[in-house]
Amino acid sequence: MPGFLLTVGAVTQCAHGGVAQPLGVIPRVKALGQPVVAQPTVYSIAGCSVKPPPAACATAQWLTAGTRVKAMGLPVLLQDSQSTCTPTGTPLTIIVNQSRVRGI
Repeated sequence: MPGFLLTVGAVTQCAHGGVAQPLGVIPRVKALGQPVVAQPTVYSIAGCSVKPPPAACATAQWLTAGTRVKAMGLPVLLQDSQSTCTPTGTPLTIIVNQSRVRGI
């Protein structure tokens, strides 16, 4: 499915309101001046509201990515890519993202 490329500037949250940030980006490929994020990148989550803290979302891994667009040989993440948080198993939600560059 076509979707907008996910960049480092996207606002991403876990299902419980924790803020998710990528631990790695592709600095040589940019969309609207922001580095894009590729599939093997893990997201770190801070501020998850699940109690107690050991059960809170800590990281997230992306399960799907673009099939036809790659950056440095890696599939780029799209706005409709699917993810799962560890240890809760809930998905990340992309709240705000760039809306100009699309991929498939």
